[in-house]
Amino acid sequence: MARLPRLVIPHQPHHIIQRGNDRQLIFRDTEDHAAFLGWLREAAKRFKVALHAYVLLPDHFHLLASPMDETGLGRMMQWIGRYYVPYFNHKYERVGTLWQGRFKATVIDSERYFMTCSRYIELNPVRAGIVANAAEYRWSSYAHHAGIKPDPLIIDHPLYWALGNTPFDREAAYKALIEQALTLEEINALSEATLKGWVLGSEKFKASLEKKASRRISPAKRGRPLKEKHGPTNS
Repeated sequence: MARLPRLVIPHQPHHIIQRGNDRQLIFRDTEDHAAFLGWLREAAKRFKVALHAYVLLPDHFHLLASPMDETGLGRMMQWIGRYYVPYFNHKYERVGTLWQGRFKATVIDSERYFMTCSRYIELNPVRAGIVANAAEYRWSSYAHHAGIKPDPLIIDHPLYWALGNTPFDREAAYKALIEQALTLEEINALSEATLKGWVLGSEKFKASLEKKASRRISPAKRGRPLKEKHGPTNS
């Protein structure tokens, strides 16, 4: 079956995953992380993409971002690759692609899944066993949201601002959310939707987007439709 074109909705959050080819390392030292984040910041500004959360793991990375138009997300990711891949190949004396195909992305229903997705992203190093808690991991947006250190990459989403009337209130509320473990159902829903490119949200949200996009945005129901039975009926 032909692959559907990537769905990008302006001003709507998207969860993005990019992996290293054959799961090889794409960040090996501090310089790699810093170089990537520098290009990410420049690309996001250049192509008008608001970054809300991120994490850089040894062999892949996650972003939560809202593009201002339909082309910004793809152009941002292409621009980062144009600079980071040659940098990485030159430094480590390698050739060829660094990424495992094109990046994966899904549109997120803000009201239902934005905070869940942000927590999912920033808790990745904990689930991977790299650190014991999110605050110990340097290469994510958690320090910004928890009030540990401001991050110039991050543009806070209105739902983050809604957590409290003051920075202290917002940071405390976010830390409390992070302490709540994600359910296996939430983790699987985010992973599956992003890897397959299906919209993640309520049925009402998906119906609205499907009408706007004039295309199918979620998997078809399995099985054949039931046939209507014809024959004698009792009155």
